[in-house]
Amino acid sequence: MLSTPRRALVVGLARQGRALARFFRSRGARLVLNDRRPIAQLGEAYATLHGSDVTWVTGGHPAYLADWPEVIGISGGVPLHLPLLRAARARGVPITSDAGWLFATAPGLTVGITGSAGKTTTTTLVGRMVAAAAREVAEAPFTTPQPRAPYRFARAWVGGNIGNPLLDRVDAIQDDDVVVMEVSSFQLEVAHASPRVAVVLNITPNHLDRHGTMEAYIEAKARILAYQRAGDWAILGWEDANAWALRSRVRGHVVGFGLTPPPAGVAGVYLRDGWFWWRASDGEEKPLLDEQLVQLRGRHNRLNVAAALAVAHVLGLHPEHMRAGVAGFTGVPHRLELVRVHRGVAWYNDSIATTPARVLAALAAFPNEPIVLLAGGRDKKLPWDAFAREVRRRVQHLILFGEAATLIRDAVEAATGPGPETLTLVPDLRTAVQRAAQLAQPGSVVLLSPGCASFDQFRNFEERGEMFRQWVQALD
Repeated sequence: MLSTPRRALVVGLARQGRALARFFRSRGARLVLNDRRPIAQLGEAYATLHGSDVTWVTGGHPAYLADWPEVIGISGGVPLHLPLLRAARARGVPITSDAGWLFATAPGLTVGITGSAGKTTTTTLVGRMVAAAAREVAEAPFTTPQPRAPYRFARAWVGGNIGNPLLDRVDAIQDDDVVVMEVSSFQLEVAHASPRVAVVLNITPNHLDRHGTMEAYIEAKARILAYQRAGDWAILGWEDANAWALRSRVRGHVVGFGLTPPPAGVAGVYLRDGWFWWRASDGEEKPLLDEQLVQLRGRHNRLNVAAALAVAHVLGLHPEHMRAGVAGFTGVPHRLELVRVHRGVAWYNDSIATTPARVLAALAAFPNEPIVLLAGGRDKKLPWDAFAREVRRRVQHLILFGEAATLIRDAVEAATGPGPETLTLVPDLRTAVQRAAQLAQPGSVVLLSPGCASFDQFRNFEERGEMFRQWVQALD
């Protein structure tokens, strides 16, 4: 376990980096803050962090900075191959993330949720269930569900990669609170502590442009388990081979989830006859939730609900709290979000789908409707074969935009299958929306599920989804 440093370097001053800087400063550390942007572009970071205890090095990441600190904290978007970070590792300087420091220092019961897909939805569902059982909701990106009594926890804290770095709140968290945190592979690959309850939803190809290989990506995800102890819990999806294979690394208790019955001797949550059930390792069962309460589309969202119920059961929540967390929840923005039904056509925003695998999950949520699919953006060095086969089977009209448009077109044209009826390349998403409005017929679905990163045309997937909303709402 790392001790609080006297000298700390923070690289990258996005949300996670700023939270690390505030945390180190609150512990009395002297700071060097480093960002590739000049000070004039740092805005809030400079306004809130400048002071006599801070040295600023901006405009690049010089390797000489590795000589000074006792520890380095990085924002999630900072690549580990920077010469500065390589030099730090050569000198034995620990490189850490905000998630690691939160898990290492927060009192209360910590829950960390990771996976290639479904993290935000599952984190929000667990947060809503915990909020329904807590006396007070201190930090949460949603409206608090009811009921909230009898409560099991004093306060619920929900955040992390979902939007608000909870490291900023660590001094307010108490022993009888529960912290529910979404965690990315970028945060985990340098984390030096684990949550008491660690959830791995699934591990499918993603971020290979960052991690290099699938093996390295799996290792990054697996670090959520690396520092757990004998009394801790690991919750793994048994229908995902990569997630389920991590059970050999678990130091504490294993619980699973899926839509099919659990393997023999495994405790977990599954779906049967329209109900989610808990099955103990000895086979004893109890019903938790009526599936009809779930308002989310798609098999993948049923898996997210099953995972959230498994966490809730491990935390000791009652079925009434589980029901309160699920009832009325229609999803998180940019995740199969219904934007509008216009002239009989349903327009869905799935901008979060930045991998081909996530597009497959989105297509499966519409088994019968004719689909106009909008895909493209910046490629993440992921395989397109399965995407191409499913597009030819399920998509009526395919509209491609952005840097990866020709790459995706070539993959689809190389695959076998009956469709699509039309395949169109356009320069940008706005033009794709206009073209989709011309092609879509009443009863069909227009689905923005890009399969790519957004950085060729947008700051992030949220901005891409917001602009899609605006352009769809402007259709007449």
